[in-house]
Amino acid sequence: MIKRVLFTVTCYLIFITCFAQPYSQTKVLYEKDIKTGASQTDKYLPLLKGRRVAIIANPTSLINSTHLVDTLLSLKVNIKKIFSPEHGFRGQADAGEQVNSGKDKKTGLPIISLYGKHMKPAAADLADVDVLVYDIQDVGVRFYTYISTMSNCMEAAAENKKMFIVLDRPNPNGYYIDGPVLEPAYKSFLGMHPVPLVYGMTYGEYAQMVNGEGWLTNKIVCDLKVIPVINYTHFDMYQLPVKPSPNLPNMKAVYLYPALGLFEGSIVSVGRGTDFPFQVIGHPDLKNTEFNFTPHPTDGAKTPKYNGQVCYGHDLRAFADSYIKDSRQLYLLWLSGMYKQLNKPDFFDENFNFHAGNAKLQEQIKAGASDAKIRQSWQADISKFKSIRKKYLLYRDFE
Repeated sequence: MIKRVLFTVTCYLIFITCFAQPYSQTKVLYEKDIKTGASQTDKYLPLLKGRRVAIIANPTSLINSTHLVDTLLSLKVNIKKIFSPEHGFRGQADAGEQVNSGKDKKTGLPIISLYGKHMKPAAADLADVDVLVYDIQDVGVRFYTYISTMSNCMEAAAENKKMFIVLDRPNPNGYYIDGPVLEPAYKSFLGMHPVPLVYGMTYGEYAQMVNGEGWLTNKIVCDLKVIPVINYTHFDMYQLPVKPSPNLPNMKAVYLYPALGLFEGSIVSVGRGTDFPFQVIGHPDLKNTEFNFTPHPTDGAKTPKYNGQVCYGHDLRAFADSYIKDSRQLYLLWLSGMYKQLNKPDFFDENFNFHAGNAKLQEQIKAGASDAKIRQSWQADISKFKSIRKKYLLYRDFE
């Protein structure tokens, strides 16, 4: 009990004294306040007229409550196929689960999975396609794999001389930049480009950066068109109308994801297999805590970590509200705190450095480096990234 209280109080006090930064121009936006790129059909239908189209989409690809694919079919767009990312077109697959290709039951359109062994469209996949349209909700975190899917599709489009259209959406974590910048040695599907863990861009802006900086293989350039969001700025905290993936069920999880996602490379559970994934942390061997949870198979977490075992830990849902509103920084105290509390040599696994984007963060946590010292080690690289980022912004920036 005492350890749990001290952990929670320490987290809150450090947050208040070091991280809270009132942001007077920030406002909360809802779906009714903006117009997504997808909803502006008048802007991109002329680009699709008379062309064969492939859609890269998932359950977030909505115009109001209607799926983009259904809308475009009703407008007589010649859709040849659907490409689906991690979690699948209907969004029920586990993180990292093999997603098979097939047919969409509603439309009969062929679905080609871009997850597993086939992460990039092949030339044969694009032989009967003139234009690729990308419309998937991002959450603005480097290891959230949809930006890797987008980059692979851009590259395939460039190699096969196809137009690539991005229908932009707000980034719910687009109001700050923080975290280590990816080092080349740790390039993977969890992070392909030298950007911070939280990069503060929409995926339309990100696509422009990938194209403009020559980050596609052999510096090939994609024929890119971006349809921007109307009435959005990087000051805004956009409330997602639908969950972006099975294990990010609400805005608490979305805002906590940058910090808690790092635990995916550790022995700690983040609540997959519960009703509150990415809102709690725990482990079967963590003692002296009041809170506990027991993971069980769920949609999107069919084989959760510590399935059926009681995990003792910390409920971060109440804390999330203050963190969400004021921090604008990657919160590290949970990571260093759990490392100290568990005191296990196998705390980090082989995936942690790929989530972090470097080997240094793990070394810093093990050495007991302060949050301030760790954060300071990122600043030079973040400053370089900001200089690149500003060239590609489509919306008023928070800096």
